[in-house]
Amino acid sequence: MLTQDQERLIETTAPVVAAHLDAITRCFYPLMFDRYPEVGPLFNQAHQADGGQPRALAAAVLAYVQLRREPDRVRARLATVVSKHVSLGIRPDQYPIVGECLMAAIGEVLGDAVTPEVAGAWHGLYEELAGLLIELEDGHYRAFEQCPGGWRGTREFRIAAIRKESAVIRSFVLEPTDGGPVAEHRPGQYVGVKLTIDGEPTYRHYSLSDVANGSTYRVSIKREPQGRVSRHFHDVLHVGDTLELLPPAGDLILEEGEEPLLLASGGVGQTPLLPIARHALAQGRRVVYLHAARDADHHAFRDEVAALAAEYPHRLQAVTVHERGDVADHRGQVDRDLLARHLPADARCYFVGPQGFMTAVDRALADLGVPDERRHYEHFGPSRPLDAA
Repeated sequence: MLTQDQERLIETTAPVVAAHLDAITRCFYPLMFDRYPEVGPLFNQAHQADGGQPRALAAAVLAYVQLRREPDRVRARLATVVSKHVSLGIRPDQYPIVGECLMAAIGEVLGDAVTPEVAGAWHGLYEELAGLLIELEDGHYRAFEQCPGGWRGTREFRIAAIRKESAVIRSFVLEPTDGGPVAEHRPGQYVGVKLTIDGEPTYRHYSLSDVANGSTYRVSIKREPQGRVSRHFHDVLHVGDTLELLPPAGDLILEEGEEPLLLASGGVGQTPLLPIARHALAQGRRVVYLHAARDADHHAFRDEVAALAAEYPHRLQAVTVHERGDVADHRGQVDRDLLARHLPADARCYFVGPQGFMTAVDRALADLGVPDERRHYEHFGPSRPLDAA
C-alpha cells in the first residue's frame, strides 16, 4: 500500500509521466527484450513495429492511474489486458521483469526528475497494479482449470482437419492428444496458441470460430503475407501435426437478452461473430449478419452462413457486401446508408474487422442513434481507440 507521501508524489508527477508515457513505453520494450530475451516470444513483433503494443501499455497504465480509486471501473478497464494475459499464460514471476524494466524506462526518459522518492512511489504503484492483475488472472486460471475438460498452463492438441474457407482463410480443427474432453468456451472468445517455429517458442491468439462441442476447438486463420505464424499454419502445418493451447479468454461475448443483433464483419473478422450468431439464433433471437469481403474468392464461410439461414429462415438475415464483382447483395463498402437499411430497432451491435472498417461502422452506428453500451467490438491485436491513426 502506498504511503500518504507516495500518494502525493503520484498525484504531483502523474501529469509529467502521462505527458511522456508514449516515449516511456517505446523505450521500455527494447530495454526489456535486451535484458530478458526469453520474454520476446510472448510478443508479436509486428505490433512492436507499428507502435500498437506500446500504445496499449501506455493506455492501460494511464487508465489505472486515473481509475484506481474506483475498483469496479478499473477492473472493467483491465478486462481486455487480463484476457490477453490469460491467452498467453502470463505468470506472477514475470511481473518483476516488467516492473524493473518499466522503472528503468521511466528513469531513462525523465532523467533527474526521477528522484529516489519519485521512483519509490511509482514502483509502489506498479506493484499495486501487478498485484491486481495477478489476482484477476489467477481467478481465470482457477475457474477454467476446474471446468470439465479444463486445464492450467498449456495442453497439447492435434490438427484433426483443415478446411479452405476462402482464398486466404483456412480453418483448423484441433483435438486434444490426451483424448480427454474439451472445456466449453463462450461464443466470441479466442484461444492462446503456442508453436515452435525454427526452434523458438512463439505465441499468438486466434478467435474460436465455432460454438463449443466438448471435443474439439476450431480456429480460422487468414494467411498474412508478412505474418510469421499465419504463414506457418498455412504453409507448414498438416493434419496430424501438434501444437499447444492455452485457456480461452476474451470479453467480446454475447450479452444476454432478447433484443435483435446486428453482426457486422470485414474479412477474417467473421471468426468471433459466427459462434455468436449461432448461439443467439439457438436462443431464439433475430440476427442480421452483415459481412464485407473483397470479392467472392475472399468471402469465407459462405456455405456455413447459408446453412444457418436455411435452418433459421425467419430469424437470420444474411447480407453480403463485396468491393468488386456481382454476386453479393451490395457492391462497395459498408456505410451509414447500408447500415440504416438493415439495422433492427433497438439492436445490440457487434462488429469486427480492419481498423478502418470498425471506425466507419462505429461512427455510422453512433450517428444512427445506437448508444455506446450497445456497440461492441474487438481488435485482433493491441487495443486502441477506433479513431487512432
